[in-house]
Amino acid sequence: MKYHILRRILLAVPIAVAVMTFVFFIVRVLPGDPAVTILGNDASNEALAELRNQLGLNYPLWEQYLIFVRDILRFDFGQSMISRVPVAQMIKRALPYTVDLVFASMLISVLIGIPLGIATAMRRNQAFDYFGRLIALLGLSIPDFFLGILFMLLFSVTLQWLPLMGGGDLDYWGSRLTHLILPASTLGFMVAAFITRMTRSTMLEVLRQQYIKTAHAKGQYENVVIYKHALRNALIPIITVVGIYLNVLLGGTVLIETVFNRPGLGKLIVGAIMQRDYVVLQSVLMIFSIFIVFVNLIIDLLYRIVDPRIRTR
Repeated sequence: MKYHILRRILLAVPIAVAVMTFVFFIVRVLPGDPAVTILGNDASNEALAELRNQLGLNYPLWEQYLIFVRDILRFDFGQSMISRVPVAQMIKRALPYTVDLVFASMLISVLIGIPLGIATAMRRNQAFDYFGRLIALLGLSIPDFFLGILFMLLFSVTLQWLPLMGGGDLDYWGSRLTHLILPASTLGFMVAAFITRMTRSTMLEVLRQQYIKTAHAKGQYENVVIYKHALRNALIPIITVVGIYLNVLLGGTVLIETVFNRPGLGKLIVGAIMQRDYVVLQSVLMIFSIFIVFVNLIIDLLYRIVDPRIRTR
């Protein structure tokens, strides 16, 4: 297992380098000039040239890339081109809000999606199965930003049970939790639809296998057959879907944090794009990329834990 973990980490290094290179070049093909954004359209050419020189935008692209790599290896994310605030400080302030949202959303989606998928598979073509498939269809069809607005209108404006916007105070768990419920429920409901459908289809396939019929013939309890034999053999595709949509959730935070005005990394990205702040944008995208590589590593290790056949290869 230790050798496998080391090998996967070493394989992740070239992926991280490729992502880092892609991020550097993609942010520089965005239209707009950071110097014009900072000084305005009425700034003189001399002032714009001086600012570009201060920001390092006059260097050749390959030299900018080498400086970028050097700073990343030093864990130096630089300063924002607009506010001149250290990017590491901005990320430190915004990261907890995004981490809360991603993992709370995934927890909600798993707690809803897997039990609902199992229940609908066990009651195939019955009323509960149709109900569960309808819920999953709604989750697939409703845009997340629209569902978030509906939740805000119902629970914040009409019932006034939960805060309308914001992320809460990081120092108080109660404040963070109350501000987290609506955005996490919005993203969680969307992902739960995919997990429900995958769990249902996988369970239906497994329940038709001969070893399930053998377990029933031996007189084992229904719960033992479902959770010990069927669910465990259905976990590989379910874990795959969870891993994929954990990465999708990270991208979904950009829109949801904007809708709910949460001060997370998603909102930081939107601001950096609007202001052409290359330093902030490439730094946050690097954080997102590292998160995706880490999630893929964890999913690969879970495969080996769940399925002994993979562990013995």
